[in-house]
Amino acid sequence: MQNGQYLPDQPGPLEGTRVVDMTRLAAGNMLTHLLADFGAEVIKVERPGVGDDLRRFGDEEVWWKEYARSKKSFTLNFRSEDGEKLLRELIAKSDMLVENFVPGTMEKWGLGPDDLLEINPDLTIARVSGWGQTGPYAHKPGFGTLIEAMTGFAAMTGFDDRPPLLPPMALADMVAGTAGFGAAVVALLAREKGKAQGQVIDLSLFEPLFSVIGPWVANYKLNGTVPIREGNRTKVAAPRNVYECSDGKYLALSASMQSMWEKVAHAIDRPELIEDPRYKTSKDRVDNIVSLDEIVGGYIASRTLDENLAYFDEMGITVGPICDPSDLIDNAYIRGRGVIEDFPDEKHGSVPLHSVYSRLSETPGTIRSPAPVLGEHTEEVLQLLGRSTEDYRQLQEDGIV
Repeated sequence: MQNGQYLPDQPGPLEGTRVVDMTRLAAGNMLTHLLADFGAEVIKVERPGVGDDLRRFGDEEVWWKEYARSKKSFTLNFRSEDGEKLLRELIAKSDMLVENFVPGTMEKWGLGPDDLLEINPDLTIARVSGWGQTGPYAHKPGFGTLIEAMTGFAAMTGFDDRPPLLPPMALADMVAGTAGFGAAVVALLAREKGKAQGQVIDLSLFEPLFSVIGPWVANYKLNGTVPIREGNRTKVAAPRNVYECSDGKYLALSASMQSMWEKVAHAIDRPELIEDPRYKTSKDRVDNIVSLDEIVGGYIASRTLDENLAYFDEMGITVGPICDPSDLIDNAYIRGRGVIEDFPDEKHGSVPLHSVYSRLSETPGTIRSPAPVLGEHTEEVLQLLGRSTEDYRQLQEDGIV
């Protein structure tokens, strides 16, 4: 199986599916990048001379290289009369449109769902927004930071004697993009099975992240308590924490099952703790986590990280090192499984990018091309719409493409 490798000519299971990508930044690009990984022809509509804001994220356009791979860049001023005509023609020849403007914006441009489905009754329309197309916040812009704050994610992250923590990555966007990919494939499948023609996917950033952080609201409703931040601990299992080793490095240990806790007790030469009433059950251990962490942490602190990892692995205990990029770039697991592969890059020769993480045995995803230069495929798309090279040059002169 050649999952995730750079195979420019290998078709994917979504081959023949054309997607008009009118998104900017992270969530929409995540959604369409996953479609592209599985063979969809994703045509990225970008502002002439400006392009997607994702191009300006990070050094060396690394975000763009990662999430725009296998896509085509079509520069178009679709706010102009001629540009809108070209966009409508492209929509008529496509299977899906993905946009992430503030709700109501597409309607103002005469490109709301009713207009789009009139152009193409079979079109799947994915609308990505902070709060969704309905509800009291629908009109508000919403970046992932606000979502991570309001879903409760920040409130549960960090230590109880310090402020809440926001994630250092575009977490809400990426979770929503992944959820949107699933919804998009479901919509395409429904159309293929004759259960629907075109339809609208209303995807908020809020709901996917809210759904994966756990039953916080249900717990509050049933128990009337607001949990405090636990740092690296959890209220459902112990020991579970980050522990410092003798060389100043850290490892994570998780004993979420009773059998794993018993292995830990034997490994740290404290088998009597298994029957100790303070640590006998999961609830007992959670209630006495401070003293338990002192015992487990004291044992780990007497050895280096490598010594701890080798020993606990031998004992069948779930531990792992705390890694940063310098640990990961040549990590045996990362390279052995192909989690990261080196892909061609015009400027750097190659760049290590994430491989396709959903591994299908018969229809694997692959990366077909590096992220496009701004406008790289504009002439190709115009040819699809029946325009000549002369038309392309004239449209360039007129600032339309």
